[in-house]
Amino acid sequence: MDAIQKKQSVFHPQLDYQLQMEMHRATGVFSGKAYIESLKDGREVWMDGRKVDVTAHPAFSGLLGELVRLYDLQHSDDFKERMTSVSPYSGNRVSLSYLLPTTKEQLAAKWENSHIWMEQSWGQLPRVPDFMSNVVVGLYDFRDRLGRIDPRFRENVIRYHLYCQEHNISITHAIGDPQIDRSATPVDDPDMALRVVRETSDGIIIRGAKQLATLAPLAHEVLIYMSPNFALRERPEFVVWCALPMASPGLKILCRKAHSLHITGHSHPFASRYDEQDAMLFFDDVFVPWERVFLLHDSQTALEGFSRLNAWALYVGHIRFYHRLLTLLGVASLISKSIGVNNFREIQNMLGELTTYVEMTRLALLAMQQEAYLTEGGHVAPGSTLGPDAYAAQVAERVTEIVREIGASGIIMQPSEADLASPELRPLLEKYMRGKGIEVDQKSRLFRVAWDLVADSYGVRQEMYEKWYRGNVVRNRISLYNQFDRASIEERIKSLIASPLR
Repeated sequence: MDAIQKKQSVFHPQLDYQLQMEMHRATGVFSGKAYIESLKDGREVWMDGRKVDVTAHPAFSGLLGELVRLYDLQHSDDFKERMTSVSPYSGNRVSLSYLLPTTKEQLAAKWENSHIWMEQSWGQLPRVPDFMSNVVVGLYDFRDRLGRIDPRFRENVIRYHLYCQEHNISITHAIGDPQIDRSATPVDDPDMALRVVRETSDGIIIRGAKQLATLAPLAHEVLIYMSPNFALRERPEFVVWCALPMASPGLKILCRKAHSLHITGHSHPFASRYDEQDAMLFFDDVFVPWERVFLLHDSQTALEGFSRLNAWALYVGHIRFYHRLLTLLGVASLISKSIGVNNFREIQNMLGELTTYVEMTRLALLAMQQEAYLTEGGHVAPGSTLGPDAYAAQVAERVTEIVREIGASGIIMQPSEADLASPELRPLLEKYMRGKGIEVDQKSRLFRVAWDLVADSYGVRQEMYEKWYRGNVVRNRISLYNQFDRASIEERIKSLIASPLR
């Protein structure tokens, strides 16, 4: 408790006792087993018309197993020092995902942790817990601005960050409105957006729906805020930032069809483990206590805050994109070798194109880190991600197209493990379905990896998600253009044309 007393100047004096009590209950980083137990909280998850238990339903078992493995890494001798640090408040090990960096060295430590999460999951998990932890870092950084609206909001943000850090909270977010009628507004139909229907002395009551809450069934909490497309509301009841547990009464979680069901073995190595699930969230007059409310009514602050909240998280997204591209490049390269086309000029051209995307992303990461700056909130944040955001969305479809073009029909037709084990079929498979310098077993598995990544429902979902999860690419390009400093070059050109050209 001495550590808390030393740090108490950071917090509002009235929070000191509450914080001390919170530290008594703090868990620090989860083990995999503890993470599974934490999900047994009575949450209402629906899939295919039925309520399901996410810790027991087969649709979640693959991803749950991978998250267990990733959480356990934080306790391993190889990764503990690179993924966690000792909390000055509780003395527990806590994730570097929640670290509030005040130096470039601390920022680099955060990124090393992020690379571990993303490399270990092959770049397949856009909502790996490290992502939303960094949104909470952005929320904390924006605390003073929120405090100008209401001092309680600042206190709430400080307390929420500490709670998430000390309890290793995994979060989903819900920022999009239901896709009902994008030509209309919530003024025309209030059910088109989440809204506050009542304020009480204890908190607020919210009603409506939000999409697309990726990882929601396996997250502990949901953080609600609006994307820039939806931030400028015509009525204040539609502007709300808040957080609440996934087990909150009145909150229903509707999952899409799982890509991980009815698949086995080598045929779907990624879908079986990394189908992180997307969900619609229905809020049927859900109560949110005041201590979990971070902003109300002020649309301009909501618009301003969006980029501040995502300053660290979007960089994490590019770390993941880098590892996804590396995975696709490795698969494409091995496929080309397995069928003897790796030295064909047109194949090398496509492999070179894919390598260009990998290298451009790597260099963008270095540049954003080099342009790190001190925020108004007192933390070191990476440089703007707007350019890389637009770039990644622009090439998202092309990178998978390259793998499909190189693998061609082989991606469609490969023997199964049962085929490979058949004594009658085996001689034919070895004669007609082997590759160049690779046995039929390994070749078929390699091509099935490609099928999983770029051709089946899981792969197509990943491709679509890659294109859209950073927001509307047109909006991002316009924002990039409007924020880019063109004054110097425009003035030079004006000077050039000020007199007759020779």
